[in-house]
Amino acid sequence: MSAIEPGKTVLDVSDVMRLLPHRYPLLMIDRLIDIRPGESAIGVKCVSYGEAFFQGHFPQKPVMPGVLIIEAMAQAAAAFTSYTEELDVENKIVLFTGVDRARFRKPVVPGDQLHILVRTVHRRPPVWRFHGEASVDGVRVADATFAAMLAQVPS
Repeated sequence: MSAIEPGKTVLDVSDVMRLLPHRYPLLMIDRLIDIRPGESAIGVKCVSYGEAFFQGHFPQKPVMPGVLIIEAMAQAAAAFTSYTEELDVENKIVLFTGVDRARFRKPVVPGDQLHILVRTVHRRPPVWRFHGEASVDGVRVADATFAAMLAQVPS
């Protein structure tokens, strides 16, 4: 796996896939923009009607599940941290260790572009705490504080 050029402020989906083990249908980040090492980044998720979860949530009124918005926050934070701290992600995964104060303020529907601002709140490798805020068209739709850790992939 080739390294990503250091110092980029935008990572496309192929860069994100080098940093995360997730693939369709659970890759929730299309891009990472406005990368500020040690501080924050913005994950972008283009929400399409073709998403597998819309088949059952809910066919008559499709709404992105809140847990998947939180998952998108976690993936944005994992990609941001892995990239800016140049973590060795080979044979490792980032695992959730907790979610606090999650709030869902407005539904996310097909056609929305979700912007997920993730900020590092506390870091003590291999554990990090983050705050995430998801918005659509500048309106906050969800926020949460969460923790994650870098772990070896079990053999």
